[in-house]
Amino acid sequence: MTGMSATLLNAFRFQATACRELGSPFTAEVCAILAERLDGTSRFGRRILDWPGDPFADALALRAASGFHALKRAGRVPALLAVYPPVSNDTDALGDAIAAAIAAEDDFLHDWLDSPPQTNEVARSSVMLGGALRLGEQFGLPLDWHEIGASMGLNLGFDRYRYDLGAGRWGDPNSSVPIRSEWHGKGPNLAAPVQVDRRAGCDITPLDPGSRDDRERLLAYIWADQSERLARAEAALDMAAAATWRVERADAAAWTALHLTAPPQTGRTRVLAHSVMWQYLPEPTRGAIRANIDCAAKQATPDAPSAWLRMEADGQRGSASVRLTTWPGGDEREIGRADFHGRFVDWTIG
Repeated sequence: MTGMSATLLNAFRFQATACRELGSPFTAEVCAILAERLDGTSRFGRRILDWPGDPFADALALRAASGFHALKRAGRVPALLAVYPPVSNDTDALGDAIAAAIAAEDDFLHDWLDSPPQTNEVARSSVMLGGALRLGEQFGLPLDWHEIGASMGLNLGFDRYRYDLGAGRWGDPNSSVPIRSEWHGKGPNLAAPVQVDRRAGCDITPLDPGSRDDRERLLAYIWADQSERLARAEAALDMAAAATWRVERADAAAWTALHLTAPPQTGRTRVLAHSVMWQYLPEPTRGAIRANIDCAAKQATPDAPSAWLRMEADGQRGSASVRLTTWPGGDEREIGRADFHGRFVDWTIG
């Protein structure tokens, strides 16, 4: 019997439901087993039961579940190899394997909880592409692209992937990174110009796509029964490792102060972009970033416009809000809603 508080139980059960809705019944089962069976007999269990923060905002259930995937990928716990996809299993067998992993790798699982998940979901690049196409159509200028919460920088390379968008295709047909994302409604004009002249990203704990350990950490956060996501991420990691850019280690407020308050470059659209990271920021950091965006907005001109593109949760189940604000003028719109893993984007409200 679990020793979880009602809040913890709700967080783990909520995540289990979300995983099922997002196509990962296996990860849902891991979260559900932990909710029902975790106790304080291990360091890992005690740390979760005594978690000092908000288990929802801290994505605690996903932190916990990904630790077991990391152990399975490393082959460190034979019991996990016997029950993880593509092997079929039942709840009791999976529960026994989880218990065996806690007993064998308690310290590893305890320490794994230090960092929030960083899936750097590549298919969210579909949203970045859509925003870039809107900006290309509106301003017709090359892009000076900035991303906060960029993790490994996989979405920084959004313009180098090949897209199957249902009604159309975009990108280099020979790209090694395929993205399937169903675009609904009157989507952005696929013929609009997209040229990224400069790109940069920051993260408080960036991962290096050229590091084997960092690659494995990111892949562990991707749900074990979603083989297409795993294969796509590995291809994007290979491309990112060969790219000239790397994500900077920096606080988002300080980094945007450096990049958004400097005078803009004439003949470019300065863009700040982010996806599914705003919820992890403390309010003072959000306020500082907004102040830096305001500074960029005041400097925007028709020849040097600015834009803020974001894909973030807003409380509506099943999808994230996609919003775009442009300057001069400060036109702010919800241009669509997107699946959290990029499987679809609904542009009908844009």
